[in-house]
Amino acid sequence: MMMFGLLSPQDLVLACAVALLAGCVKGLVGFAMPMVLVSGLSIILPPDLALAGLILPTLVSNAVQALREGPQAAAESIRQFRVFLLVGLVFLLASAQLVTRVPTSAFLLMIGLPVMVFAVIQLIGVRFSVQKGSLRVEAGAGAVAGFIGGMSGVWGPPTVAYLTALDTPKRDQLRIQGVIYGLGAVALTFAHFGSGILRAETLPFSALLILPAVAGMWIGLKFHDRIDQATFRKATLLVLLIAGLNLVRRALTG
Repeated sequence: MMMFGLLSPQDLVLACAVALLAGCVKGLVGFAMPMVLVSGLSIILPPDLALAGLILPTLVSNAVQALREGPQAAAESIRQFRVFLLVGLVFLLASAQLVTRVPTSAFLLMIGLPVMVFAVIQLIGVRFSVQKGSLRVEAGAGAVAGFIGGMSGVWGPPTVAYLTALDTPKRDQLRIQGVIYGLGAVALTFAHFGSGILRAETLPFSALLILPAVAGMWIGLKFHDRIDQATFRKATLLVLLIAGLNLVRRALTG
């Protein structure tokens, strides 16, 4: 028996387990839900269905994350990173229309390798920082994040690399990530209605993954609240390294 006409009950259970794990990781470090979802779901499902599956859980979980400290704090994050958000939005909407036309391997490799290098040098103790308030750097980071996000549904690594280089405190980083990813998720949702990835056949599947994703996020947040800034930074860099490795793997294996 096929559920939604697209996947078997066994595949659905596995998909929910992947969503639970993705939520746990996101709750702990604030990102990587799309990465975990699209990587895990792609093992058992076609790429377009895996991409569709991550859209609504990503949208809802980021709303929870962004508003955890209230609307006023979220609005301040939007003001602070408005250049990143606006540039990222433009590039996300543009690149989303290329999903079904252009191979993503080159773009994934271009972002995966720098992310890996950044994470490794930070983990071995070399501190790399960028000047706060540099509009050129902020716009560049937003362009890269938006373009990769529209192509693959994964825009966390360049965003986290940028926030880590700014040495953002863990509570602020979690909220800022939620705002950035949340607004990006709204744009991604509408963009993929246009691209045909999210449609009547795939929408129920994506909606079903919301519950396990949010449950996993609740678990991850419990651990996040108990760790200090140094541990959070190391955990973030480790997940970032894994994200970079995964992007390179996807680029090389297709």
